[in-house]
Amino acid sequence: MGSLVEVLKDNNKRKLVLDDCEVLLDAEVADKKGLSGVAVKGAFKVLKKFKAGMIRITLDDMIDEFAVQIDPFWLECQKNGQDARGFFVSRQSDVANALLSITDERAKISPNRGIRKAYNGLRPKAVQHISDAMPRLSQLIKKHAS
Repeated sequence: MGSLVEVLKDNNKRKLVLDDCEVLLDAEVADKKGLSGVAVKGAFKVLKKFKAGMIRITLDDMIDEFAVQIDPFWLECQKNGQDARGFFVSRQSDVANALLSITDERAKISPNRGIRKAYNGLRPKAVQHISDAMPRLSQLIKKHAS
């Protein structure tokens, strides 16, 4: 069975996963609509302007923790022989909350007030935003951890 944690130990594969994570984030942000979408797009723009390459740096810094949270879901999916998309969509709230446990802790200790403010403003809708990303996230996991 594949493991995202193991994949990320290979620097060449890690780069490819990070590339796909950036594409996923850009696509998800671009798809956001309404007032909530405006807030997400604004926060994302602030993060990108804060420091060049910050999204990539942050992803690289957090991806190992994300993989630790995702792997139990992925292993369960494989063990049960389920379709990745269907499995992750059916468990979207659980996966979202597992990932948010990492960002919540990071936000608490961030020395940057602007980042904390942006995060706290988006946090109430974060489970829904991450849940919306499950189809793309499941394909990314399947692609790299299979």
